[in-house]
Amino acid sequence: MSREPNQRLAALMAEAGASNKGLAKRVRETGLRHGRRVGTTHVTVQRWLNGGGIQPETASLVAEALSSKLQRRITPTDLGFPTAASSPVAVAPSYATSLPDTLDVLDRLAQQSLDDEQSSGVLLPESEVNSAVLSWLISHPDTLRVDVPAQRRVGMRDVAAIRTAGQMFMRLDFLYGGGHGHKALRHYFRQEVLPLLSASYSAKVGNALFGAATEISQLLGWTAYDTGNHALANRYLLSTLRLTKAIDDRMMGARILSNMSHQANYLGQISRATQLARAATEGGKGRATPRAMAMYAAHEARALSSAQDHTSAARAMNEAEKHLERADSAEDPDWLSYVDEAELVGEFCHCFRDLGRGPESLRYAERAVALTDPQYARTLGFCRMVLAQSQLLNGELEAAVTTAGLAVEGGDALQSARFQRYVSDFQRDVSSHAGVPAVQAFNTKVRDALADLDDE
Repeated sequence: MSREPNQRLAALMAEAGASNKGLAKRVRETGLRHGRRVGTTHVTVQRWLNGGGIQPETASLVAEALSSKLQRRITPTDLGFPTAASSPVAVAPSYATSLPDTLDVLDRLAQQSLDDEQSSGVLLPESEVNSAVLSWLISHPDTLRVDVPAQRRVGMRDVAAIRTAGQMFMRLDFLYGGGHGHKALRHYFRQEVLPLLSASYSAKVGNALFGAATEISQLLGWTAYDTGNHALANRYLLSTLRLTKAIDDRMMGARILSNMSHQANYLGQISRATQLARAATEGGKGRATPRAMAMYAAHEARALSSAQDHTSAARAMNEAEKHLERADSAEDPDWLSYVDEAELVGEFCHCFRDLGRGPESLRYAERAVALTDPQYARTLGFCRMVLAQSQLLNGELEAAVTTAGLAVEGGDALQSARFQRYVSDFQRDVSSHAGVPAVQAFNTKVRDALADLDDE
């Protein structure tokens, strides 16, 4: 039976000005960048043009090679390789060298569920992260290709829809934890957002579009972090950092570095956390609003507190306060709306707890609980648990157990893997008082709450 010629591949090769030999060479070079040796030759390319089959991973390499040449995102399906689109593809872990490569990596990440084996594993090597951060700090931004011929034209209404969706998913994250909406969010990102980044748009729309896309992408990384899939989160955040270079969005890029510092600190990688926090602060200088700078400084204080650097932590907290005092002097993006006095006080109570300063930790934790809006259920849960730890630090066992019990009764925050660790850490801290009835009742409450969560 004769095969149909692959007209899509032929058309894109013609547009790229790529000969059979030229494309074969590009595919081999692309494979080497991913640590793969492929034997693609001009004969192989001709076989594809004649309608021959192709391995899914090779189809992805062809798409990446032509994306780089054409400076827009090309998928295997665009090339007439429909069977490759649904095939599992290994995710490139590195900071992409070009914008098309970045979009390709994000597309592959968005194919990974939180439970996929490919999305598990270890964080990226520190040397690779440091190289990416340096590149972000010193490299020139991409130049968006505007008004290019494409089947779809993007307008500000499309951008508004993405921003509205981002706000909705962010609210779900605050209320119910990262795992609640991650699946729907990654589907939305892959099906509705990524295709627009390769469409046609004006310079004004393109800048707004990529800004909205980075908000969705970083939220995918953050929700993966909150559920405990740290390898997937790490890759999302690093790729989103690269995405911010498309429009030179230093404020969002610094936010990503700050998020990466937060994750490293949570995982006990204190040196990495401190370096990333400093990079966020330095990267945002002169380009970020005072409110954003307050957030960067607060996360730097968190890392320095974990490092037991009392002097530097105090300096960073003081800087955060000064920045927040000036917050109303500039217009902030919507994604910064949660950064207020309550947020800063909540960060500081963590700092004083980690520094072992009981009275200050207790004072700030009580204030954080009082100030935090209940709509930020997870944040309120964190603050209550730090209050309980602070009360314990000050020798108030009964009060600590009561406070921790209130946090667990909140329920919604339990869907966050990070909150669950706060609870388990507290249980470990009170384990020496296991015979006290209040502690026994608290452990029973935790067990029942987690069982109810499993039954939902």
